Amino acid sequence: MPLAPPITDLEQLKNHPAVARVVGWKPEAVTGVKFDRDEMTIYVDRAYIREACIALKDDPACPFNFLSDVTCVDWYPAEPRFEVVYHLLSIPKKERVRLKVHLNSASPAIESITSVWPGANYFEREVFDLFGVRFTGHPYLRRILMPEDWEGHPLRKDYPVEGYR
Repeated sequence: MPLAPPITDLEQLKNHPAVARVVGWKPEAVTGVKFDRDEMTIYVDRAYIREACIALKDDPACPFNFLSDVTCVDWYPAEPRFEVVYHLLSIPKKERVRLKVHLNSASPAIESITSVWPGANYFEREVFDLFGVRFTGHPYLRRILMPEDWEGHPLRKDYPVEGYR
């Protein structure tokens, strides 16, 4: 059976609980949406990521009360180069949503969400360590996997295969 094409029209997806909550809170925070293979993705402007997470976490109709992951994708050489991805879960409603934020290579920085979910601390440190994305307002942003004196960020696509010499 062939796959249905993804839905990227915001008007068609406004009834989804997460989309309705973020659009109802601040429409300009949503830069795009995508519903594909029963998975909802909301593209959020980088200036609003922490507030969007608060809005989704505090929603009484469908509280996304669990942050399951924060990760990053490097789309080098394309711009915007980085995509920071947040995976949220509503335990009571058994609903999942993915938030994505695009960052350019000139200033790969975004606000930390550790004030919303303290568990984001280690996820953000890992993204910083491996991709070089800075999280402003993070309480302890330093390397977590690589040695402190390591040069570069090994999961960037332009990182040399054998490291810097």
